[in-house]
Amino acid sequence: MHDSSLPALKTSCANPVAVAPPGKNGMAAFAGRNIAVDAYRGFVMLLLLAEVLHLKAVHDAVPQSLSWRILAYNQTHVPWAGLSLHDMIQPSFTFLVGVALPYSIQSRIKKGQAFGSMLRHTLRRSLVLVVLGILLRSTHSTQTNFTFEDTLTQIGLGYTFAFLISFLKPSRQWICFGALLSFYWLLWALYPAPPTALDLTSLGVPPDWHYNYSGLAAHWNKNTNLGTAFDVWFLNLFPRASPFRYNRGGYATLSFIPTLGTMLLGLFAGQILRKDAPRVPIQKFLLFAAGLTIGGLLLHFTGICPIVKRIWTPSWVLLSGGICFLFIVSFSWLIDLRGNRRMAFPLVVIGTNSIAAYLMASLCDDFLTRNIYINFGSAVFTIFGHAYETLLSGTVVLAIYWLVLYWMWRNKIFLRI
Repeated sequence: MHDSSLPALKTSCANPVAVAPPGKNGMAAFAGRNIAVDAYRGFVMLLLLAEVLHLKAVHDAVPQSLSWRILAYNQTHVPWAGLSLHDMIQPSFTFLVGVALPYSIQSRIKKGQAFGSMLRHTLRRSLVLVVLGILLRSTHSTQTNFTFEDTLTQIGLGYTFAFLISFLKPSRQWICFGALLSFYWLLWALYPAPPTALDLTSLGVPPDWHYNYSGLAAHWNKNTNLGTAFDVWFLNLFPRASPFRYNRGGYATLSFIPTLGTMLLGLFAGQILRKDAPRVPIQKFLLFAAGLTIGGLLLHFTGICPIVKRIWTPSWVLLSGGICFLFIVSFSWLIDLRGNRRMAFPLVVIGTNSIAAYLMASLCDDFLTRNIYINFGSAVFTIFGHAYETLLSGTVVLAIYWLVLYWMWRNKIFLRI
């Protein structure tokens, strides 16, 4: 995943209530938790775990199917501009980190922790996230792969700043948000655009690349931007098997700055949820969703700033933030207003142990897939034809993931940072 999150993917840090299964009296254990947030978190983690289904392989086997084409598209990242459902995993993680932050701070204040103690804990959490992200990216490398563009390290780099900003007045928090995105946009806009004669293939850009912008938007083209220039300097400060020249996916370390903007949007949402509780702020969140989405689209289509998730452009912060608000309002409506808490239970099992789910998705896919083939035999998974082999085998792996998480939940085993 390119995706994850995590310190705050646990509003449970503020509400450490064990959630009982939805049985006769099980719903009482949901008291004290924001189940809509838990379910949203679980949904996002499910999208990550479901990568094991390999829907693109099914589509490649049956290319004439529109349904599989749509499903496959939404389980892959767009090459550059635009978005798919899969592209919403990382911003949702980051957004939920911000949502949980005011709950976590309030919980620690009630326990009598001073600001200095909370700040030290925040710094440790940030460091752990960065180190864990580097280690996970190094599991298939012969040496430590110092890279800072994945979900964990991006959140870790920005988390302490979000913590500090959370102590400001709401109006000043919004000023920080606007100044952050505006200044970041200006830095990229002032960085020289690539010359037209530049051989882009030497920078990892395919010869048939269809996402090269012109005019002002050219400052956000792949691997010819400020983010790549910074990484050519920064990443080569670390031991490497060969000098860093570009990131194949176009990702950049500096994206942690606008990623902080996404975290702040989550912080605003969390503060509103706490302030308005037990009332669900449906209308407020819908206004946020509409305003942010329209703002992001306007920046993109006017050529001021393209929507590119891989380099986390300011317009992407606005668009993805608007969608995050739409997600959280949808889960709040379904669960809190419509009363569908029992239906949320499978997602809550995943969402309350998000770190464990993230580690499973990062480390266990190949191991589990190999072993289910050893134990079941390949014939079982080709019963509907080879086109659906990865779908069936992936479904078994996904079921194993959920059962393990359910066992951990039943035994109150929750991985925390």
